[in-house]
Amino acid sequence: MKYNPLIHNRRSIRLKGYDYSKAGAYFITICCEDRLHRFGKIVDDKMILNESGKIAYNEWISLSDRFSNFELDVFQIMPNHMHGIIILSDVGATLAVAKEEDNRATARVAPTIANIIGAYKSIVSNACLQLFKSHNKIMGKLWQRNYYEHIIRNERAYQNISNYIINNPSKWDKDKFHL
Repeated sequence: MKYNPLIHNRRSIRLKGYDYSKAGAYFITICCEDRLHRFGKIVDDKMILNESGKIAYNEWISLSDRFSNFELDVFQIMPNHMHGIIILSDVGATLAVAKEEDNRATARVAPTIANIIGAYKSIVSNACLQLFKSHNKIMGKLWQRNYYEHIIRNERAYQNISNYIINNPSKWDKDKFHL
């Protein structure tokens, strides 16, 4: 069916007018398409990563090498989704130093949460696709469209979310993503 804006009007789940490149803490959840278990399984309340899960894990860790304003925090790869806290730092000072060193005025825009998640999903999808191809298997779509984010506004919320992420494997049977 061709796109019709009168029928196909997705409502944005983002906070209207909010700058998602702004320094702060963000709780992220990214789900696999159709909630398929792509990344491993839970055994004795522990996540056991398969090859695709190891790719997802390693690529999340390497995001801090790719994005200068990204700080690695608590995260958990689950069988069919992943949770993580992204800490964005203020890149204004970094950009000012870079300008002085370059001795030229170049406008650089800080990456947004969407830029970071988009890059992550793409890198993981491509690496998993190569893995599937090497086993002569068809992967299909890895990720569901979009992702969930929540702006963490205080220390109490940070602690609650961190604990949720850390304890996610032990509560897998009660998880809303468990199928």
